Amino acid sequence: MSSSHRSAPTRRDALATGTAAMLTSLPLSAAPRREPAQRVLIVVGPSNHPPGTHEVGAGGRLLQHCVAAFPPGTWKADLITQWPREARKEFASVATVVFIGDLFPPEVMPDRATIMADLTAMMKAGCGIVGLHYATGLEAKHVAADGDHPLLHWMGGYFATRCQHHKSIARVFPQATIEPAAKDHPVVRGWKAFTIHDEPYINNYFGPQGPAKNVTALATAMLPPEKPQRETVAWAVERSDGGRGVGIVMPHFYRNWANDDLRTLILNAIVWTAQHEVPRDGMKVRLPELTTFQPDSVEPQPRRK
Repeated sequence: MSSSHRSAPTRRDALATGTAAMLTSLPLSAAPRREPAQRVLIVVGPSNHPPGTHEVGAGGRLLQHCVAAFPPGTWKADLITQWPREARKEFASVATVVFIGDLFPPEVMPDRATIMADLTAMMKAGCGIVGLHYATGLEAKHVAADGDHPLLHWMGGYFATRCQHHKSIARVFPQATIEPAAKDHPVVRGWKAFTIHDEPYINNYFGPQGPAKNVTALATAMLPPEKPQRETVAWAVERSDGGRGVGIVMPHFYRNWANDDLRTLILNAIVWTAQHEVPRDGMKVRLPELTTFQPDSVEPQPRRK
């Protein structure tokens, strides 16, 4: 899997502000080609997982905190749990959308058709997209018989759960070592291999012929331990519309947001899909205690044997 990895330079604040104002004044379908902006939309979908797992609300608040802390301090993150009626006008200046929830949130939120139509327009305008853990997931009822779905093209792949065309695997591994897979890609900057107790999905779906030429593996793991093979657990796509997408199939346990390397991987993905330059050392944001973001539960890290 290969791709070009050009990162657009960060524009001056005035240019970004002017571009955002211009885009907001136009219908999204008529917007000029997107200039890098600094506005991130975090979409928190529903979840019925037990406390300590997924914690999508707390995870969304944590991401909002991190984006607000990005240098040079001019980034903005909007967090929503419901799709607004006037999304096309309201989201015209969004540089990238981050999804967190159980399954790809638009498929389980009210008014699916409207959300997908709005997202289609946003993606055509070059908006980025990031899916985290179960938010990368689609079921058979969401996809065509051959597995086709807009998310496959917007994000480059997805976690196929309860599907007939492909069967991805969800399993908690006591120790999964996540390794950078594309040393020259901006999203790989500033984080190193790490071992984590989590549920990184494996055998993810990248299309009937495997990953397209514009899809790049960002992180891999040798899983499952009893019959290991190199599995892609984070990937990136550079789309023909000029937009970018990243799928990262972690974290399952809320406590793993405290892992600096995993968090840097995720924050790099947000910056890169927003068409901004990822720093050489990656996006580093120090967190307060995870309880700050009001999860239902924070389980302690298990002791390693």
